[in-house]
Amino acid sequence: MSWIAELHDLYEKNEYRAGIYDESGAILVPVFHTTVAAQITVTIDQDGNFLRAEAVPDQERLTIIPVTEKSASRTSGTEPHPLCDNLKYLAGNYSAYVEKKDYSQNYKLYLEQLEQWVNSEYCHKKVQAIYRFIRKDILLEALIKYGVLVRDEAGRLPAQIKIQNISQTDAFIRFCVEDDSLPAADMLEDKSGRYFTECWKDRTLQDSYIAYCRSLPKTEEISYLTGKKMQISYLQPKKIRNEGDGAKLISANDEANYTFRGRFANKEEAFAIGYEDSQKAHNALKWMIRQQGCNYGGLYFVTWESGLNRVPDWQDSSDKIYMDAEAADLQEPDLEEPELEEPDLASGEPDGIFVYTGAVEAARFNRAIRGYGKNLGDTSKTVIMAFDAATTGRLAILEYKEFNSSRYLQALQSWYDRCVWRHGNIHKGGGRYTFYGMVGIREAAELLYGTEQKGYFSLKGKEERYKDVAKRWMPCILEGREVPEDMVRLAVRRASSPVSFDSSFLWERILTLACSLVRQQYIKKYKEEWTMALDETCTKRDYLYGRLLALADRIEYRTYDREEGRETNAKRYMSAFSQHPYRTWKIIEEKTEPYLMRLAVPERLVYQNLLDAVHDRFTLKDYEDDAPLSGLYLLGFHNQSYDLRKKKEEEK
Repeated sequence: MSWIAELHDLYEKNEYRAGIYDESGAILVPVFHTTVAAQITVTIDQDGNFLRAEAVPDQERLTIIPVTEKSASRTSGTEPHPLCDNLKYLAGNYSAYVEKKDYSQNYKLYLEQLEQWVNSEYCHKKVQAIYRFIRKDILLEALIKYGVLVRDEAGRLPAQIKIQNISQTDAFIRFCVEDDSLPAADMLEDKSGRYFTECWKDRTLQDSYIAYCRSLPKTEEISYLTGKKMQISYLQPKKIRNEGDGAKLISANDEANYTFRGRFANKEEAFAIGYEDSQKAHNALKWMIRQQGCNYGGLYFVTWESGLNRVPDWQDSSDKIYMDAEAADLQEPDLEEPELEEPDLASGEPDGIFVYTGAVEAARFNRAIRGYGKNLGDTSKTVIMAFDAATTGRLAILEYKEFNSSRYLQALQSWYDRCVWRHGNIHKGGGRYTFYGMVGIREAAELLYGTEQKGYFSLKGKEERYKDVAKRWMPCILEGREVPEDMVRLAVRRASSPVSFDSSFLWERILTLACSLVRQQYIKKYKEEWTMALDETCTKRDYLYGRLLALADRIEYRTYDREEGRETNAKRYMSAFSQHPYRTWKIIEEKTEPYLMRLAVPERLVYQNLLDAVHDRFTLKDYEDDAPLSGLYLLGFHNQSYDLRKKKEEEK
């Protein structure tokens, strides 16, 4: 029950926000209410006279409406909402325009229910106006006359005519009530919404319905959440992930099969939670999801801090984390931090490498993490939930984790420290850049499993891969575990086949991801620390062979015009080289020799000396070992490649 208790507490702390529309589009829905997508807005006056109607723009369709316990969970049957509803509830003559069954009972039940609210001491004048209008039963004629609904030649409403991709016969109606008697007021300063004509924005109307619901007679039992006696609900809210979501997190209505067998006699013994408590918890979760949830093909993750302070999202790249911190002015100054430098312009290399100072980036990221932590108290918690639909009607909580926020930040810093490497990326507006750190979940999935399309990686048709990476990397990031071996091997295998990619830049991105994963693997499994700086003293076979491959690649590249657009022999043979380095190196070395001789004598001597220096680090046994190389060879390759390019830039 910890997850529902945490969400309930979150709602209690932020109840003052309930019912307020803001620019984010995320709404904390009040209790006894839900949200729907409305298709038609009907405007009336305070006396219930029709004024006008219009189709709701797509971007404005989200609407807060009052609900009953049963109407909030309706899937079939006749359970009217208390105020706003579909045409078949609001129009008594609906069946005369639609060739379906008799819906007169819907209209009757709606009016009876609304009348009870109107006759109570908690009625609202806007509700009275709507009641007067609906009793006239002129809604359909008014909508047709105003051109919102369209009839066919037979005078009926064809279902194929749509509003917001919803059949006009199923349109959902919301109301505006214009009242000329209201005094002038600054609506921007009035948070109650009383001066708005829109019923769904009027918090005084929402409060009146809440008070009305609380006044109704009810049977009270013990809530398992709070231990207090209150109205218990066994019909739990839906629309958790989005407005069309019918799946529920809690369900105890299957008394015919295996729900209670062997454990409980009935649903009351199995589960009992207060209606308002359940509403608060579910509404808080919906709010968080819409505000900062992340969707991977139906698998939803949501992360929040108990006081709603900003914390970095574990799914983001280190690049995004420190950029978000800078944008929110969370960067903490550090007198000992290196001076921040602007990146150099592109080197002109075919892979578009940009040169940054790694120490600068590391300092910036560490400063961002400290900045996030400075506003968090000792009792601050960071909560992470993950859930997916087991069936169309049921949601399963796959993960629920609570961290002390300082521990959460430490876990993130540890992850990025283990995986730090230089990565290429593309600005939203175009243009390439390099950052030092680790890519995010979504980007990693695309790099590991994506197909190259027009300069990007796409997972179209393979969206399940997002889920796979997110679920399997979560314990690696938050609990310090090692990235699964199969994913490391996949990254190494893809990076070992540069000729499989049209874009050298995309291949470079896969290569750097592989380096990140190999680096963290060696730290976790072998307790070996590998840096981004070239280690000229290293004697490990795999690292040395990677250096040789980089030297051969660079020698050949230096001898042909970059407009040729072809791959070097080193890259062409890279896959075979990773499996049989000794045998393949002989071929690469032989093919590289003519290019080495084309270089000017001073440059030729430099490369020859580098080749000799690497060869000298081998033992004969290691050199002649033709067993497949580990991912460590990619670190040697990338470090040597980068070192050569950097030195060339420094010479210019």
